[in-house]
Amino acid sequence: MEITWYGHSCFRLTERNMATVVTDPFDNKSIGYFPLKLKADIVTVSHDASGHNNTDAVKGTSHVITGPGEFEIGGVFITGVQTDGGGSGKKSKEQVRNTLYVFDYDGLTVAHLGDLTQVPTQTEVEALGTVNVALVPVGGGGGLNAAKAAEVISVLEPNIVVPMHYSTPDTKLSLDSLNKFLKEMGLGKQETQPSLKVTRSGLPDETRVFVLDYQRE
Repeated sequence: MEITWYGHSCFRLTERNMATVVTDPFDNKSIGYFPLKLKADIVTVSHDASGHNNTDAVKGTSHVITGPGEFEIGGVFITGVQTDGGGSGKKSKEQVRNTLYVFDYDGLTVAHLGDLTQVPTQTEVEALGTVNVALVPVGGGGGLNAAKAAEVISVLEPNIVVPMHYSTPDTKLSLDSLNKFLKEMGLGKQETQPSLKVTRSGLPDETRVFVLDYQRE
């Protein structure tokens, strides 16, 4: 399958003969980046905010998923697991409920963590199941900061990590840099690539971080 990043928390997941998914389409007027011109069968929204819920930017969509549940669409199994922002156990009115999504493409699983702010509970981790590829917010500002992102990765133990939701030249938001996260993971500067092609047989044994260039189409 192929994973393409369009900036912020927006990705497109494609696999031959299966439904195409777009995650968290943003409103570029408030977030920055380039206007989205995407087509997909399924759009998922982690939470109701302009950086994540601009479903009108994606054409051809037959299903919009905005919360927890289990879905099977076009050969893709989708599990939505709801988390509440704070770690105190108290639900604040200001807290935005966040939905994590796991997309199962014939046994290859991709988890999109949305604006996760805390390390998932054991129950949430079990609900997510095995995660091959984790799309992880790393820049703070409503999502995980670098240290928390590293902690979440150690809990989920994915084969591949793709960072998202961090400072770039085209975002209008005040977020931490990618380098902060890479240092937290004990890594130096990483080569970027336009998209990530993943196969079950090609998954690394140890967790690897892949940095994507955001696309401008």
